[in-house]
Amino acid sequence: MDFTVSQNFFEFVLQDAHFCLKKLALAFLTSGVYCFLTSLKSCISRGQFDANAERHRMFLCWSRADRSGVNQRLYLFLVLIFFEWSMNNQASYTDGMRSMSFQDTPARSIRKASLSSPQITVEDYEQAAKTLMKALFIREKYSRLAYHRFPRTVAQFLRMTSIAEHSFHPEFPWEGEDPYSIENIPDNLSYELQTKDGIVYVYENAEALSQNRPRSLPYPDLETFAIDLSHVLAMIVDGPTKTYCHRRLNFLGSKFYLHEMLNEMAELKELKGVPHRDFYNVRKVDTHIHAAACMSQKHLLNFIQTTYKTEADRVVLEKGGRKLTLREVFEHLNMDPYDLTVDSLDVHAGRQTFHRFDKFNSKYNPVGASELREIYLKTDNLIDGEYFARIIKEVSHDLEESKYQHAEPRLSIYGRSADEWDSLSKWFIQHKVHSTNMQWIIQVPRIYDIFKSKKLITNFAKMLENIFLPLFEATVNPQKHKELHVFLKYVTGFDSVDDESKHSDHMFSYKSPKPEQWTADENPPYSYYLFHMYANIMVLNNLRKERGLSTFQFRPHCGEAGSITHLVSAFLTADNISHGLNLKKSPVLQYLYYLAQVPIAMSPLSNNSLFLEYSKNPLREFLHKGLCVSLSTDDPMQFHYTKEALMEEYAIAAQLWKLSTCDVCEIARNSVLQSGLSHQEKKHFIGANYLKDGPEGNDIRRTNVAQIRMAYRHETLCNELSFLVDAVKTEAAIGTQPE
Repeated sequence: MDFTVSQNFFEFVLQDAHFCLKKLALAFLTSGVYCFLTSLKSCISRGQFDANAERHRMFLCWSRADRSGVNQRLYLFLVLIFFEWSMNNQASYTDGMRSMSFQDTPARSIRKASLSSPQITVEDYEQAAKTLMKALFIREKYSRLAYHRFPRTVAQFLRMTSIAEHSFHPEFPWEGEDPYSIENIPDNLSYELQTKDGIVYVYENAEALSQNRPRSLPYPDLETFAIDLSHVLAMIVDGPTKTYCHRRLNFLGSKFYLHEMLNEMAELKELKGVPHRDFYNVRKVDTHIHAAACMSQKHLLNFIQTTYKTEADRVVLEKGGRKLTLREVFEHLNMDPYDLTVDSLDVHAGRQTFHRFDKFNSKYNPVGASELREIYLKTDNLIDGEYFARIIKEVSHDLEESKYQHAEPRLSIYGRSADEWDSLSKWFIQHKVHSTNMQWIIQVPRIYDIFKSKKLITNFAKMLENIFLPLFEATVNPQKHKELHVFLKYVTGFDSVDDESKHSDHMFSYKSPKPEQWTADENPPYSYYLFHMYANIMVLNNLRKERGLSTFQFRPHCGEAGSITHLVSAFLTADNISHGLNLKKSPVLQYLYYLAQVPIAMSPLSNNSLFLEYSKNPLREFLHKGLCVSLSTDDPMQFHYTKEALMEEYAIAAQLWKLSTCDVCEIARNSVLQSGLSHQEKKHFIGANYLKDGPEGNDIRRTNVAQIRMAYRHETLCNELSFLVDAVKTEAAIGTQPE
């Protein structure tokens, strides 16, 4: 192979680079790098130079270099380009120069740094590619079983012959339609239901039940899941796989940095040409927000003072067998609502809550009084959750006024009683809480140990039955559960919530006790919760799909704290996750989440008060590498100051990290994609072809995301996937889908 380095290469960089890069390239020429590169020829040809090791060293220098030393970073990056090119012994000198050139795509004037990766011939990298591909196959399998979404581009690279469109399309109430109507409800069926091993089974009739012949729905197998889980767990600690993933992630980050240098002004020029659309009027979805804290602290304070002023003599609470008016409640607390301030309300998180989840939970109690939480922030109280409904309706009204902001608030189902669903659906319809700018998610707190200690349930299976059996009954016999049937139209998913930093001594495996046998006072581990929630959602989605009803996403809190195994469990079971901070601790998982484009709802302001300082938050790093991230508020009451909490998140992120207009609009588009909005709404908000990948699926007139950016994202993902496929193809035995 000819390693001659021509001066034409540097002249080409000077001629074709962006104006702001020309001066840097000139500095590069004068720094002596030309002489350095040409001197490598003899070293490499004599075998005295380990190009792979030297490239790795240069990559470390590049990643650690201070961004203020731009000349140094350009120096290192171009050296890295040389190594990438020089190790590709399949390419000629001419092809190498062409692969490293900065080109213009006539259609979109995109300047590309097309950096060819070497063919993977090392045995370690072949093994890494095989394990990564197998992990993608595993996620694809579990996603399709539960009607979760899986990227079409990734499926094509996995050689899927038939690619179903996104199966998750929630029902959409058309304009003028009564969202609370109980007309045209489907007929009841004669199906029988039974909970076995914590999972609801469906039978055609009583005879099939007696013969233990369930309907032909996909039912999960614990042993298979445990094997798949152990495979991914073993993969994330495999040395060669970690090295490969770390290298590719660093390369993705550096490649985006170069993309910015070359195309930032071109992207901005493209956005300036879009009529009517800018960051303020693109659709944004708050993909992770809890209903009990969806208002600002000032909003809650004003509401408390208003209700006291107008309804002080209303009976609102029963305590110790005695019914109390609002006035008596505040007299009991020895306070006058008129004198309350946001400081005395004490619902805002601060430095005292950092790594103290117990103190954070206490912030849900205004002025530290559980009585006020019961009155104002609960759905099942003496006033049937009226105050809570009124607050939420005020928040939804603000969203509707803004027009371009949506939210997906979480409502709690605890599993302590089978009546919770009926109570919640009655609250929803009675108070007419529905809003076109809100989609609802049900959160299930992982607090079995509390209910068990209070003797509310006997085992973990009873908790699962209380959560999921009413949903199956409403699906099979909707005429008997009309209110719940209507409410489920607007529920788009399930969440699993609690403090992830809690340690569990039990390691989940196929030998773990069945839910009926879990009678201990200790809480089951995180993976145990996720598997059994996913298993029931999977069966329920398939049953509802048969009936033409909407299906549900599984969107757990994951990776905020605790073990890295949480992220492995979610990779198999979740449609998307909230937080995902611990991905930065595992290059293999982070790369897998990138390849599979698993959506991540991140909340930097929330993390800043609880687990991770804002400056250390990996959101910008994830965005640059190409992970599918969105911004969310988590709990505006605890973490935000303004009326528009979501805009506050965007504003702080944009200012602190110097995000461009294209960056924030890309995040906003991601939020719509990963949300539970209906198919019709997504077509209206981000374009009729949004299901397609790359620039073809982007309507810049609606998203304000440059086609240059979309082309870069799509081509980069395809390149990464093709590297894996090429490596796998080198072995004749690898050509079929793993079991």
